[in-house]
Amino acid sequence: MTAQRTLLPDGRWHFQHGPMDIVIGASGNTDALEMAHTDAWLRFRGLLDELVAELDALRRPVAGECALRGLVARRMWHACQPYKNSFITPMAAVAGSVAQELVACYDAPGIARAWVNNGGDIALHLAPSQSVRIGLYADIARLSGTEIVDGLQTDARFEVSSELPVRGVATSGWRGRSFSLGIADSVTVLARTAAQADAAATVIANSVNIADMRILRQPACEVKDDSDLGHIPVTVDVPPLEPQLVRQALLSGMRCAQALRAAGLIWSAVLVCQNQAMTTDEVVAGSPEKRDSGKAILQVGSVFA
Repeated sequence: MTAQRTLLPDGRWHFQHGPMDIVIGASGNTDALEMAHTDAWLRFRGLLDELVAELDALRRPVAGECALRGLVARRMWHACQPYKNSFITPMAAVAGSVAQELVACYDAPGIARAWVNNGGDIALHLAPSQSVRIGLYADIARLSGTEIVDGLQTDARFEVSSELPVRGVATSGWRGRSFSLGIADSVTVLARTAAQADAAATVIANSVNIADMRILRQPACEVKDDSDLGHIPVTVDVPPLEPQLVRQALLSGMRCAQALRAAGLIWSAVLVCQNQAMTTDEVVAGSPEKRDSGKAILQVGSVFA
């Protein structure tokens, strides 16, 4: 299957190739946008083959010195390197790293802002005085066909301005398209780059966890035979849990998130599990819906304005 692209009715571009499913939006000078879109497409067409060529190495745990050759592959490795003391492979940062590679095509005169959304892992370009609003959809399990047709009702929105050191947003959780060791419905991270956000979201989501026999886990290789996680148990089902157990799991994840924030690896994070949410700025009891306290609620879905 070859790479494909489609111009959407609202002016965004949809790029697709194998597992890469990307939506790109941008605003600015018409000629500059046309050139940037062309550059992004040309770069995208060869990305999958470039990554597949080093796939065996990308599925190995991060250790020692980086021996990868490709620019995106090396970015994946370096985004995961801070977490080398726990099991992590460069694949934990693949979506964010690809988005980051493409958004670089829009860092050009005449481009006011751009976003590359790779399945919910997002890279941003913001010229001075520009900003983007991003909305949170906290729990994909409640997504209905009606919402898909009529439009998503997001739980919250926040704004990322050019003055913030944030150019990457990523979300991870056991309900997502990648495996998780934890029980978070979603963990959303804002960081300096999309690759860093992607790796950190994976690590924090793994930490939102408790030991409970009711939680169903299976070796990753039994769920997907080519998983880079091998025989490590991953979460496949989480029943409704007592609120105190949910809070315990969230606190475990929050300790991880706060440590990463103190180390400068993330800017902010929000953790959601079974109608409870915590952020790196405050603890939120009950539903995250309609909370708005400035920096405290920094949450993401895929709704831009």
